[in-house]
Amino acid sequence: MTIRTIVWGENIHENTNAIVRGIYPEGMHTAIANALNADPAISATTATLQEPEHGLSEARLAETDVLTWWGHKDHGAVSDVVVERVAKRV
Repeated sequence: MTIRTIVWGENIHENTNAIVRGIYPEGMHTAIANALNADPAISATTATLQEPEHGLSEARLAETDVLTWWGHKDHGAVSDVVVERVAKRV
């Protein structure tokens, strides 16, 4: 059984800080997902704050076994609807 994982990240520092962007040109969330995908038992994808529904639609969450969350700078920008959806799924 494959563990279906979403690595969620704000994706703000990568877009606003040249040093962070230099270290994580595809974002921290992508670096984490790539590391997880080295394990054949894990299928990791990414989602970010900037995507529609922050990448966390009801359908996508329903198909997810594990959700990792990296938030640091702008938790206030996460839609209340998405917060409730994630809380309900967890």
